[in-house]
Amino acid sequence: MSKNNISIKRKDSKGRILRDRESQTPDGRYRYSYYENGKKKSFYSWKLEKNDRLPAGKRECVALREQEKELQLQNLQGVNPEKMTVLELVERYLAIKDLSVKKTTKAGHQTVLNVLKKEKLAQMEISKVKVSDAKLFLIKLQQEDGKSYSTIHTIRGVLRPAFQMALEDDLILRNPFEFQVSLVLVNDSVTREAITLDQMRKFLNFVKEDKHFSRYYEAFYILFHTGMRISEFCGLTIKNLDMKERKINIDHQLMRWSDMKYGIESTKTNAGTRQIPMTSEVYECFKIILEQRKKYKVEPVIDGYRGFLFLDKNKMPLVALHWEKYFQHAVDKYNSIYKTQLPKITPHVCRHTYCSNQARAGMNPKTLQYLMGHSDIGVTLNTYTHIKYDDAKDEILKMAGSR
Repeated sequence: MSKNNISIKRKDSKGRILRDRESQTPDGRYRYSYYENGKKKSFYSWKLEKNDRLPAGKRECVALREQEKELQLQNLQGVNPEKMTVLELVERYLAIKDLSVKKTTKAGHQTVLNVLKKEKLAQMEISKVKVSDAKLFLIKLQQEDGKSYSTIHTIRGVLRPAFQMALEDDLILRNPFEFQVSLVLVNDSVTREAITLDQMRKFLNFVKEDKHFSRYYEAFYILFHTGMRISEFCGLTIKNLDMKERKINIDHQLMRWSDMKYGIESTKTNAGTRQIPMTSEVYECFKIILEQRKKYKVEPVIDGYRGFLFLDKNKMPLVALHWEKYFQHAVDKYNSIYKTQLPKITPHVCRHTYCSNQARAGMNPKTLQYLMGHSDIGVTLNTYTHIKYDDAKDEILKMAGSR
């Protein structure tokens, strides 16, 4: 695979990743370069972020990224606020928002823009958009265009703050998207159910004994028994495994974009940066993986990270799509052999199964929240809604017996 397929990110002297068009000069100054009417222009600052400490002996200055925001706003000031359309408002909002978000979030924003550009609402003046217009727009997306509830929720997740920005700028009197979506749309999203303990055991036993799929057994077992996100698992390197202390250090995730370029991003949320203790079984699985891992003369390096646990035939790290296919093929083979069929199993189902199993075992919700890397305890507590009557019965009997 060519080097062009590897996303190389430049860093400043403090190890921070620099964005497109940003650079640092030999004397330590930060520079942002852009083109205006075909001519290259640049501006500089001794600070990258506004809270950075000014180098000794240097005059106070506006941080580079604050100047970038101002430039974005200047580029949009040709828009007449009184005649601003919904599309222009959203583009203005995202021009500011996208300066400080991950590439995955930017891609999601672009998808929202692509959907919006095809809609009549996009050309309406923001001052004329009523609450009823907003509701009818979302209803149309679901009933006529067949958009899923989660997709519409994402679209509204851009429109609502964009209109809120317009409200704060005194361009409108009311935010037309400030309403509860669930009161307008039918929530048709399917909750990803965890598989049962019996199903998990049957599947893992099948994989372990299968001549072809046994090569994935250790990875499958780890995913079922750690609750890691698949992007976190794919991003694991040898250095992330503390085999002496038997813990997994998670501080990043591996991504591969639609253009087939690879990149390292921080964990999904700050809570995603965590350490997961290894059980004896998980430790043994990692031990086997490390022992069987081939030694390469040249290791792929992605954003400074090397030593990934699993590489493909092109000697590049396996990504989420690879593992999703491995699970799919293994389940398909199982179902072609046995009458009792298994449901769809994906890496995310493994994560959900782990969470449900720990909840059933009585793990403290705050501990489970930490292990899952959930920033909101509500997400963790929702797992407990999957507990059935038999679980409640067992819990009551156990409590009664301890009195």
